[in-house]
Amino acid sequence: MGSEVGKKIVISINTSWNVVNFRKGLIEALRGRGYDVVVVAPRDEYSSLIPPMGCRHVEIEIDNSGTSPFRDLALLWRYWRILRREKPLAFVGFTIKPNVFGSMAANLNGIPVINNVSGLGTVFVRGGFLQRIAKVLYRLGLSRSKVVFFQNDDDRMLFVNARIVRKERTALLPGSGVDLVRFSPSPCQRAPSSAIVFLLVARLLWDKGVGEFIEAARLVRRQVPDARFQLLGFLDVENRTAVTHAEVEQWVEEGLVEYLGATDDVRPFLSAADCVVLPSYREGTPRSLLEAAAMGKPLIATDVPGCKEVVDHAVNGFLCRVRDADDLAKKMIEFTVLAGAVRDAMGTESRKKVERQFSETIVVDRYLHQIEKLTAIAT
Repeated sequence: MGSEVGKKIVISINTSWNVVNFRKGLIEALRGRGYDVVVVAPRDEYSSLIPPMGCRHVEIEIDNSGTSPFRDLALLWRYWRILRREKPLAFVGFTIKPNVFGSMAANLNGIPVINNVSGLGTVFVRGGFLQRIAKVLYRLGLSRSKVVFFQNDDDRMLFVNARIVRKERTALLPGSGVDLVRFSPSPCQRAPSSAIVFLLVARLLWDKGVGEFIEAARLVRRQVPDARFQLLGFLDVENRTAVTHAEVEQWVEEGLVEYLGATDDVRPFLSAADCVVLPSYREGTPRSLLEAAAMGKPLIATDVPGCKEVVDHAVNGFLCRVRDADDLAKKMIEFTVLAGAVRDAMGTESRKKVERQFSETIVVDRYLHQIEKLTAIAT
């Protein structure tokens, strides 16, 4: 596929799934402005959906959860070869390894870099030796970036204060943005007397607060026996903090939760829930909360970076203390005793907040602005 000189953009993410689910709007907008988009991502079952989006897929092997320096050097070499061949106007990186090793390779090739630090992940939540290594790698990767987007100010200031990136090179984005047409409130079909449904949508990791959700479910059931608790998300993730199949099966057998599996379309599940819950330890800007809010759902989340930007306490939901199942249960019980009209009003506030602050068009416009600036310099 040929392209105009200077009108090619390379986007790199650690899974094809992420590209298809979260970056379609950005890719469409870039193509609409005449850019040739090349996606560099590992092959998975979603890779075949990338070419129909109008862009080329270049496969790259990424060991997402590995810490081997030899594999990481091999990854740097692979990025260097791809970028030397493609010669794009800009490299746009998402997720830790593309941000670090893709950016280093772009720097070596003299290609301008735009990064998105969408969340700090397990390494930053857990701290320790791996966090120190991650900071060094980020410092190397982001050293010459034109702009580094963060999804909340806490993450941005953590990087600035650790001298990983200069403040004047940072900017804020409201998450990855939500398609407000695709995610919109559906007519309520629930019977007023039916049991309250609490839904947690996330990769099933302990850092997402799955343990607190389960413990809170036990506590809430003592006072609200018919309350229902649902889990929706990937189980077999390559992550040191993943919940196991056996643990989920045990909770299901206990009658504590319903496990809904994984899905490419969360909308029917969000629509059927009364309240979407995310007791995460830290986030960038959680997609599950944004999509739920766009569908007019009340939210309960932890008072931590990423979540507190989406939930206004007692307006569109409740904030609870992090790693505190008792406080989470208290907020859930508080939600169950609200009048239906009050819960509906919270849902309406959720939708208004997303329209005001988190629309996908806001995110796409900011990317286009940065890329158009590079185009102007190149010409």
